[in-house]
Amino acid sequence: MSRIKWSSIGLSLVLLVGLVIWLATGDIRSATDEAPDRPEGSSAELPSVEIDLRRAETFRPDIRLQGQVEPWRRLEVSARLGGVVEDLAVSLGDKVSAGDTLLNLSGDDRPAAAAGARARVRQLEADLAAANRLRSQRLVSETEQMRLESELAAARAELRQANLALTYLTPEAPFDGVINARHVETGTFVQAGEPLVELVQVDVLKVTGFVPQHQAGQIAPGQAVTVSLLDGRELEGELTFVASAADPETRSFRIEARLDNPEGYRIAGGSASISIEQPPVEALFLSPALLTLGPDGRPGVLHVTGDDTVEFTRVSLLSVGTEGAWVSGVRFPVRLITRGGGFVARGQKVRPVSAKSGG
Repeated sequence: MSRIKWSSIGLSLVLLVGLVIWLATGDIRSATDEAPDRPEGSSAELPSVEIDLRRAETFRPDIRLQGQVEPWRRLEVSARLGGVVEDLAVSLGDKVSAGDTLLNLSGDDRPAAAAGARARVRQLEADLAAANRLRSQRLVSETEQMRLESELAAARAELRQANLALTYLTPEAPFDGVINARHVETGTFVQAGEPLVELVQVDVLKVTGFVPQHQAGQIAPGQAVTVSLLDGRELEGELTFVASAADPETRSFRIEARLDNPEGYRIAGGSASISIEQPPVEALFLSPALLTLGPDGRPGVLHVTGDDTVEFTRVSLLSVGTEGAWVSGVRFPVRLITRGGGFVARGQKVRPVSAKSGG
């Protein structure tokens, strides 16, 4: 054999001997069709979630809506009879008290008519007194006596009307308020029913608004109300009225609240935000990012039970703001999942890690 052929045979023998030695001394591994069983009680392979133990906090919910500020009372004082305005006792912006004279109308022949009615009443009273004396002596018939009594009653009614007409010549303020409008000037001729002045009461204000039908059952007269004005001022008041039937177009319920306005702020007619306080409740404050939608599309939170199982609880939103949300409906204390909730399923066992400890 040639030298090249013996070299090839020698190399093959060397590789064969090396393979035998490797098989005899190496680590032989085999594959199986099934994975090995997971050791029971081991938490190392459970998914980890970060939790935070939360306890109940007291939250005072409120119902917020937009409203309108109005005078507590607004009245157009109108003429009760025709006449010429002879004198104006008030100017725009004047404060008046109940009973103050607002203006004077011309009397024309009304004072004379009242004087004539009084004279006729006195005359008939004297005639009836004489008839009563003569009646006792049977010198006057019963029919004559009854006629005088009837005429006296009619004369007295006429006198009352004449005196009432005289009071209409000087209209008075029916309540304390401010002259908000004046529709006449001195010398103006007015007919019965024409407006003279507008009177408003603003030391007390009324705020009106509409509450959605799903919140109408949560309010009642007597609840505290806070009204926030556009300039940042706030006034405290009380709910005085809640409609018993909804508006047929908006399906909302009209409400009214009373506000004291001792400073006399000129805010009547403007808009404001109304806050109606509700009873305090136990609630949870959290980031809106921790809210999860349930199968029915309603919000809830994921938390860990005592046996380290993930559970979903539906909650009610009490208030949502830029800093967070207040919710109710969970039982306290609650081990709230703050991180890793998106990677676990409800009912799954997990390894909870405290958010404060970090491990």
